[in-house]
Amino acid sequence: MSGVVSLDMARFIDKAIQEYNKYRAPESIASLVKIEGDLVYVKFDGSFCRTCGINDWVEDFKFVLEDLGADAELVKVIEPDPFFSEEDWRIGVFRVRSLPKN
Repeated sequence: MSGVVSLDMARFIDKAIQEYNKYRAPESIASLVKIEGDLVYVKFDGSFCRTCGINDWVEDFKFVLEDLGADAELVKVIEPDPFFSEEDWRIGVFRVRSLPKN
């Protein structure tokens, strides 16, 4: 896949982030880090729900993508180094194999 981000992908991810934040903020707030081909990097900040697991908040974004009609998977979760950071964020790396047909 080329290094050029498709406008359709960028618009779709923006819509998915808005949908995610609509129901999950302020506990978890998603923001786009970057798009590289079919990989989408999304940062999740917030107070999160400790009892249900922080990575569950990241995985929820995959379900938003699917609910909006994409074929997607969570490939990786990047966590802050606990020795060097007191921040509580995660970056989810999602592979978007296909967007919905409009």
